[in-house]
Amino acid sequence: MATTTRTRFRKQVRSFVVIWTGLTIALAAATFIAIYMTYDAVDPLAARGANMRDVALPAETRITALDSRAATANAALIQATEVRGTAQAQFAAITATAQAIDAAAKQTQTVETVPLIAQVATGTPDPFGGVPLATQARAGGSGAADTGASAPIAPNPTLLPVDERRFQLGVQVQVSYDNMGQWMDVAANQLDVNWVKFQVRWEDIETAPDTFDWFIPDTFLPAAQARGLRVLASIVTAPDWAREDGVNLDRHGPPADPQTYANFVSALLRRYPGMIHAIEVWNEQNLDREWTSIDGLRAADYVELLRVTHTAIKAVDPNVIVISGALAPTGLSDGVAAWDDFVYMDQLIAAGMLNYTDCVGAHHNGINLSPEYTWDAVPNDPSATYRGPFDNPHHSWSFRSTLQTVASKIALAGGTQKLCVTEFGWPSAEGLSGIPQGFEFANDNTLEEQRDFTVTAIQSMLDWDTVQLAILWNLNYGAQAGWAANNDNVAYSIIGPNFVFRPVFDAVRDWNRAYEARVNES
Repeated sequence: MATTTRTRFRKQVRSFVVIWTGLTIALAAATFIAIYMTYDAVDPLAARGANMRDVALPAETRITALDSRAATANAALIQATEVRGTAQAQFAAITATAQAIDAAAKQTQTVETVPLIAQVATGTPDPFGGVPLATQARAGGSGAADTGASAPIAPNPTLLPVDERRFQLGVQVQVSYDNMGQWMDVAANQLDVNWVKFQVRWEDIETAPDTFDWFIPDTFLPAAQARGLRVLASIVTAPDWAREDGVNLDRHGPPADPQTYANFVSALLRRYPGMIHAIEVWNEQNLDREWTSIDGLRAADYVELLRVTHTAIKAVDPNVIVISGALAPTGLSDGVAAWDDFVYMDQLIAAGMLNYTDCVGAHHNGINLSPEYTWDAVPNDPSATYRGPFDNPHHSWSFRSTLQTVASKIALAGGTQKLCVTEFGWPSAEGLSGIPQGFEFANDNTLEEQRDFTVTAIQSMLDWDTVQLAILWNLNYGAQAGWAANNDNVAYSIIGPNFVFRPVFDAVRDWNRAYEARVNES
C-alpha cells in the first residue's frame, strides 16, 4: 500500500510539473504577444520616468520616438474602438491563463505560491509607458464598462498641497490612445513643465448611473504619474441620463441634480488617489453652448454645482485644488447665448462663488494682439488683416485687461484667491495649410510673434503675482488632428507639421527651466 501511494504521488507530482510548465510557457507567450501588439518597443524615456526631468535632451533627439506611425495614429482618434477591442482581447487572454495556473495550484495543494493574477493586480505602471496592467485588467481589458465602485489604483501621495500658491506652468495634452507615454515625456522632459491638463468628459465615462468606462483616464493618469507630472482635470458635459427633463440634449449642459456630478468627481478621485491634483468644475459656463439649461445661464445655479462639488472633493482629498470653471471672454452679453465674462463674474461673486473655490478659473486665448496692452490702449497695426481689437475696442480682446480685472474683482470682494488660467496661448497660421473661418487673426501672427506673445504673457503673470497656475493651450492638438486646416485648435499647437517644434516650444522650455532654477535656489 505504501509503495502504491508513493507511485501515485510521484505521478501526481510529474503531472503537476508538466501542467505547471505548460501553463507558465503559455502565460509568457500571451504576455509577450499582448505587449508586443499593444506597444512598439520599450520607450527609454518612459523607463527612466520622472528622473529624466533634469536632463536637457539635444534638439536632434527630442521627438524621434514620434514617427510616421504616430502621425497616423494620433490623427485618427476614431480608431479608439479598435485599439480598445484589441487590448481587451489581449489582456483577457493573460487573465484567463493566470486564473488557470491559480486553479492548478489550488488542486495540487503541494506548493505554496502567490497567485500570478496578483502580478496583474499590483497597479505598477508598465515599462512601456502605457496603462498599468492592473488598470487594464480591472477595466475588462482596456476600459470596458463596469458597474459600481471598482478597485482604485494604488494610492500615491498628492504632490502639491492646496496652500502652495507660487506660480507654476503647465500645458494641455490631448489623450492619445497609443502614444500617451511619449506625449507625457515631451511635456515633462522636453517642454519641462510641471503640470498637464486634460478634459474629462463625464458623458463618455459614466455612460449610465454607476456604470463607468474608465479607459480615457486609465490611459492618461498613470502616464502622467510615471513622469512626476501634476494633473489638472477639467470635468464637463453631463450625460443625457443626468440632464434636466425637456432640455435640448443636442447641446452640452449641467445635470438636473448637482449631486450626480459631485458623485462622479468623487468616484474619479477615489479610483485615482494622488493622481489628480486640481479639478476645474466645468468650463465656460457663461456660454449657452456649454451650459444649456432649462433655467438658462444663471450664475446661482453654477455656484450651487460648485458648492456641492467642493464639499465632495474635500471629503475625498482636501489637498486637491478646486478651481471654479473658467469663463470665456466675450463681447456678447444678452443673457441667453452668453454673458460678458466681467458681468457674469460679478454675478458669480454675488452668489457666493468665492466661498467654494481655492483658485478662480480664467481663460484667454490670444488673437493678433500682444498681451502687454490693455484694451483701451491698443496701438494701431495697419498691417493687421483682422481688425477687431484695432477698430472695435473691447476688454475681451485683451489678455492683460481680462486677467487684471478678474483679479481686481476678487480682491474687491474680499477674496484671497489667485487665478488659475486654465487656457492661454496665441495662434499662428504660418506653415499650416489653412485656418478655419472666424480664426483669421492667426494669419497675422508669425511664429516668432507666437513665441514672443506667449513668453511675454508668462512673464507678466509671474510679475503680477495674481496667478497661481497657467496652462498653455496646447501641446499636441495639431498632431492629433493631422494639422487639418478646418480644426481651430491646430494654429495654437506648439508642435507644428511633421512634429517640428515651433519656436514657442523652446522659448517656453527655456523660460520655465530658468524660473524653476531660481525657485530651487531660493
